[in-house]
Amino acid sequence: MSADLLFAAGPILLLIFLMTKKTPMPSPKALPLAALVAYGVRLAWFGTGASLVNASVLAGMLVALTPILIVWGAIFLFRTMEHSGAMGTIRSWLNHLSRNRVAQVVIIGWSFQFLIEGASGFGTPAALAGPLLVGLGFPPLRVAMACLILNSIPVSFGAVGTPTWFGFGQLGLSAEELRAVAWKTALIHSAAACVIPLLAFRLLVSWKEIRRNFVFIILSLAASVLPMCALARVNDEFPSVAGGLVGLIVTVWLARNKVGLDREGAAEAEETGAAPSAPAVVKALFPLWATVLVLLATRIPQIGLRGLLTAADPSWTLPLGSLGNFSISPSLVLNLRGIFGTDLGWTHQLLYVPSLIPFILISVVTWWLLAAPSGTAQKVWRESAAQMRNPVRALLGALVLVQLLMVGGEKSAVMLIGHSLAAATGGGWQYLAAFLGALGSFFAGSCTISNLTFGPIQDSIATQMGLERTTILALQSVGGAMGNMVAIHNIVAVCSVLGLGKVEGEILKKTVVAMLIYGAIAAAMAAIL
Repeated sequence: MSADLLFAAGPILLLIFLMTKKTPMPSPKALPLAALVAYGVRLAWFGTGASLVNASVLAGMLVALTPILIVWGAIFLFRTMEHSGAMGTIRSWLNHLSRNRVAQVVIIGWSFQFLIEGASGFGTPAALAGPLLVGLGFPPLRVAMACLILNSIPVSFGAVGTPTWFGFGQLGLSAEELRAVAWKTALIHSAAACVIPLLAFRLLVSWKEIRRNFVFIILSLAASVLPMCALARVNDEFPSVAGGLVGLIVTVWLARNKVGLDREGAAEAEETGAAPSAPAVVKALFPLWATVLVLLATRIPQIGLRGLLTAADPSWTLPLGSLGNFSISPSLVLNLRGIFGTDLGWTHQLLYVPSLIPFILISVVTWWLLAAPSGTAQKVWRESAAQMRNPVRALLGALVLVQLLMVGGEKSAVMLIGHSLAAATGGGWQYLAAFLGALGSFFAGSCTISNLTFGPIQDSIATQMGLERTTILALQSVGGAMGNMVAIHNIVAVCSVLGLGKVEGEILKKTVVAMLIYGAIAAAMAAIL
């Protein structure tokens, strides 16, 4: 290992050690410490200019505003549901729909997360599904692990396909090549869907329960995966949205009619008391279905709201001296350009990032619609703010670390690590390509950023080695998706929503095993493709 590679990987190795050792260091301390080490390495070993390094630190802190607001919005919404009585009604409805634990896990952890990922992405699915499963009596730590593992298969087409059409947008792919990437990506994910969800379900239910309800599980998995595959043949935006919507409808129908579910002991398991009425359930579910509708309405370009919420032409500009030039558009798109005289900048789409819209907006409407008790607003504000103290520190550390790992051009940590991995594998790169994509998601917590960062490297390696371009890019996209389950800031986010402390290392140990199995399946599919 060269000295450059050793120093480039040092902060990452330190972070992994701190968070997985016998007495793990909590992420609000470990992440800022790793970022501090990366800062020193970039200045002292690589000799990067102080202005650029300091600009990277400030850019990382500003970029952290996105996951911080998303997590806070998700917590805010679920505190609203708890204090308005919506959660009580939903729990009762789910228990009357099916007391079968497998059915509950599949409906919420698989189908519902699939739909939310397709509509929004940004780590929203686990933040929405996790509290529902905990509310049904499943243990929070295992819920966090299961939600992270399950929120991987739809990720390549999450946020209306952003990781694919935007993540590879700079590579100059033809429309035919982009469709081939989408199709191959869907095929690899479909193969993984035969194994990976079962690993997640096992965290919440026993193998015995899985075997007894296996027909229901297979039908539910197929209900999401088959539409995803079918649409990926012709489209790269809506495969996960279609898979999630069809899958959720079919899975609820299967559960209601007990298709493929274990009937042994069903009479004893029935919920006592009257089931909530249909209007009451629809009303209690308003925060969830309204959130999905708003997310879809604001993310489908043809509707027109997306353009309105992301219009970036500034209407007001404020020079901030050496800090750069700050501007704001009528759509509240915030921009900071030329940070410390460098090319680095920051953009935040305040109305488009899923926080104020839909989470806060839907919460306020819910207070009125469900006639929440007086004092609910104050409780929700107070509790959600208190729950964000540690996640804010952790997410600031995570995003500063990410920025420092990406600064330096060809001498950046991500480039050094990526090229070293490619060189070490020789002609067998297709079997490890997905792991480079996962590494990008581990750094950035985003399949889109992984594809933007490592897509050009993967494309270059494919050309140099004479490998099929679209296959290697599909493996990169699959890797970015499977890396979602080990991404540090995703782990921090779901822990904060579920109120878990000092367990990030334990979660990482469990999810990395699932990720390695996912990578092995991707490698097997690479041989076939």
